[in-house]
Amino acid sequence: MSKNLNIKFNGSSSPTLGVELELFTACKDTLALTHGAPQVLNHFKDNFFFKEELLQCIVEITTDVCNNVDEIYDDLRPKLDMAIEYANSVNMELLSIPIHPFSKVSEQKVSDNDRYLDFLSRMQWPLRRLLITGIHVHVGVETGEMAIAVVNGLRRYIPFLIALSSNSPFFEGEVTGLASTRTKIFEGLPNTGIPVKLTNYSEFQKLMRTLVSANSIESIREIWWDIRPHPGYGTVEVRVCDSIPDLINIKDLTALIQALVVGLCNHYENGTQLSYLDSWVIHENKWRATRYGMDADLIVNEDGKQQSITDTMKDTILKLEPEVNQLNLGESMDRLLSRISNRDSYYENQLSLYENDNTFRSILKDNIERLKK
Repeated sequence: MSKNLNIKFNGSSSPTLGVELELFTACKDTLALTHGAPQVLNHFKDNFFFKEELLQCIVEITTDVCNNVDEIYDDLRPKLDMAIEYANSVNMELLSIPIHPFSKVSEQKVSDNDRYLDFLSRMQWPLRRLLITGIHVHVGVETGEMAIAVVNGLRRYIPFLIALSSNSPFFEGEVTGLASTRTKIFEGLPNTGIPVKLTNYSEFQKLMRTLVSANSIESIREIWWDIRPHPGYGTVEVRVCDSIPDLINIKDLTALIQALVVGLCNHYENGTQLSYLDSWVIHENKWRATRYGMDADLIVNEDGKQQSITDTMKDTILKLEPEVNQLNLGESMDRLLSRISNRDSYYENQLSLYENDNTFRSILKDNIERLKK
């Protein structure tokens, strides 16, 4: 990226959607991770929606640009079915799980890609332990200025998205005590975590040029915040969610993100603002969601008042009623509210399955079956 070049934001006139789903490749017999991604990618080399990732045990599936969450579901389902069918034919399984519960970082291979090998040379141990997968959701916005306003506004909702997707209570065979271990591992890299609060798109461009000039990054693609503007796609990209296997719940998470983005766009266009929440509160709440998931209590003001994350999420969803109606997201919100009321959490399901038989096989079998539904 030129140090003097403006970063054009290719805005979207409507809140279009795109989802990126990262999957592990595992041996069908042992369910341990295998270096299967190159084989899968070679088989689907003519399908642009299969992407290479950092490690040879991870493959990414992407959607086309979609107009609504129903299209997201209808786009992903046949691609997943196609990938699963091929993987099974060559003695592999695909897992939509953010951390494999027992496979080790030291056993994995970095993809044979100059970009990833350069990352490894520069970042060393934090990158080597990046044995994680996630879900990324893109929502189209009109302008760079609007994108910055939306990213700023979404910061307070990061704990919601962690709690609803938290699915990583193990690491290398050990119970970590965290609902989302993936979140803490990813934060070990530079340019990650809660995004910097910026005044406008010009300030974002200046920051990117400064980071390039300072040799901190080589391109804007190395900004891995939990939420970031994506100028090339004209989207706001939400990157904080753990991988989960149920496609209907991926659809519902996408629906919530779309409603939040559209709500913040409406605030921007109307010149209104949400009540202010200090950065220290946002950071503390993110930690609480990472640690406790659906059982977290969030700080809701600078005086330290607390409210359960489930009640806070319910209140927020109810306030999104105009956007939910506008986008026809009622069914997704009803399912989300039911999940929240029941405290239906992936990390607790993993822990329960492990307690039943003291092995990880039931966790992985459950994940495989859910991904096929």
